[in-house]
Amino acid sequence: ALVSFSCTGPILGSLLVGSLSGSESGAMQLSIGMLGFGVSLGLPFTLLAFYPRYLSVIPNSGYWLTKLKVTLGFLELALAFKFLSNADLVGGWGIIKREVFILIWVLIFLSLAFYHFKSSLNKSKFNFKSLTGLVSLIFSIYLISGLYNNSNVRFLSGILPPEFYTIKNSENQCPLGLNCYKSFEEGRSYALENEKLVLLDFTGWACANCRRMEENVWSKPNIYNLLDNEFVIISLYVDDRSELDYNDKFKYINTLGKTQYVNTIGQKWSAFQLLNFKNASQPYYVAMKPTGEILSEPIQYVSEKKFESWLNSSISESIK
Repeated sequence: ALVSFSCTGPILGSLLVGSLSGSESGAMQLSIGMLGFGVSLGLPFTLLAFYPRYLSVIPNSGYWLTKLKVTLGFLELALAFKFLSNADLVGGWGIIKREVFILIWVLIFLSLAFYHFKSSLNKSKFNFKSLTGLVSLIFSIYLISGLYNNSNVRFLSGILPPEFYTIKNSENQCPLGLNCYKSFEEGRSYALENEKLVLLDFTGWACANCRRMEENVWSKPNIYNLLDNEFVIISLYVDDRSELDYNDKFKYINTLGKTQYVNTIGQKWSAFQLLNFKNASQPYYVAMKPTGEILSEPIQYVSEKKFESWLNSSISESIK
């Protein structure tokens, strides 16, 4: 159960991609990530090997283990819909919208609550099953509140689909209703015409930290006003599977000396980020003038205070 329940692919996969940038930070992140998984998975078996007598302390399998397996099964089902939602976002299928995802999770955790409450009906004492059922019920109610107000469930930013990915027919497909472009040239032209700065937002449909930044940091009033009034946001999705026009397809030699073919919009922006900024991780923010002059050192996932300071310093640098 310990080994099979760990979802290593999505985490280690992103670390492996980041290491291809050739930067020291990418290699360090990969090393720390691999070390963390290795230690966490190997430590329990190592300790039991050194102290085998503690095996006798572990309860024998039976009723409690069945309950644990069922609980983990519900959690696995919830996570399965999370990864299916990622595929829906990347593929642009438009099936698992935000409201649909929330309702699915509500049904899963209400079912888990019912399962544990049913098992503890004949018990006079408040036990672990009752506690698990109560937590599942409270979490379900918490999820339901997100159907009426997005800010209620921002604790789950990065897990839920983006706030703008909704069943409502919204023309604005940008975070928080901000004005943004998904084409570098179109966004740069608009910034030139309106004398605004450019915020390059290298992001991804399946990027959890990107959603956390947008919904928990960008949403702060001071930061929102800066983004809305001073910048033109150009959101470049590196996992966009849309096919490029034939004349826009190209190839290049990557840092490993291999030929890389660029056939999709996501591959184009990924190559754009890697070739120009020597970085392959998201989120990645670049503040620049429409003419191409970079105003400050690009940043990634940071706190609200640091992001606001970075925006202000970029604005100050632009008027020097």
